[in-house]
Amino acid sequence: MGDVRDVVVIGGGAAGLSGALLLARARLRVTVVDAGTPRNAPAAHMHGFLSRDGMPPGELVAAGRDEVAAYGGELVDDAVTEVLPGFEVRLASGRVLTAPRLLVTTGMRDELPGVPGVAERWGRDVLQCPYCHGYEVRDQALGVLATSPAAVHQALLVRQWSAGTSFFEHTYELTDAERAQLAAWDIRIVPGEVKELVVEDAVRAVRTADDEVPVDAVFVFPRFVPGLLGGLGLATDERGFAVADGNGATSVPGVWAAGNVVNSRAQVLMAAGAGAAAAMSIHADLVQDLTRRAVQNAS
Repeated sequence: MGDVRDVVVIGGGAAGLSGALLLARARLRVTVVDAGTPRNAPAAHMHGFLSRDGMPPGELVAAGRDEVAAYGGELVDDAVTEVLPGFEVRLASGRVLTAPRLLVTTGMRDELPGVPGVAERWGRDVLQCPYCHGYEVRDQALGVLATSPAAVHQALLVRQWSAGTSFFEHTYELTDAERAQLAAWDIRIVPGEVKELVVEDAVRAVRTADDEVPVDAVFVFPRFVPGLLGGLGLATDERGFAVADGNGATSVPGVWAAGNVVNSRAQVLMAAGAGAAAAMSIHADLVQDLTRRAVQNAS
């Protein structure tokens, strides 16, 4: 049957730990299972988190783990290999956990364009979120590497931090309206496919077949791939992200989801809030179920 818990949290980032903290404080038996592959691991600091601005993301996770453990929550460094109805959560180590409720906070991963230099400098001076990193590269020479229509929107945002913003068309064909938008903000449009990022100790330039443009940082809008577990059968949207209501409840009774596995735009602060909201909903649902059973037994 496995180790019996009230809630198993799959994923130990901000959303999962925030939810686990609330559930542990509600005196529930909670286990957090985390595979140790956070999306923001390459980033030296996180920003926009009130009272924690500039903190290394690893420090936030470490503090969160300590807080969950202090209230009796269990933290397991392992990977979930399978979830069976009921719910039976099987881990790579062979351990089996059973629980009537799950909180899925498995996040997402970034699928990067295969331009040499992008993956090597990802999270350092190859960036995605201007709200996370724009201030740190303000007034510098910035590039936006286009791979989808989202890059145009990204460039318009990045321009707010630096007048020296260049848009590299790469494999994306701009419409006339998009060209007009970029031109209205004096964003330089660089034609041609990008061959590589010139990297020394940091990114120094973007090289195309016909040009080499000096830059201090490059923004890229990757393809977001949700880290959903197979076999759960959750309803997803057209991009593959879990569909959940405002409290994190999914299409599968007993399963809640929060953070980037639901919302690709959720920064750390937003993910933490979503995890807490889901935990409240889970606790209320468990209490309602226990109350119904108690009434039945008393009649």
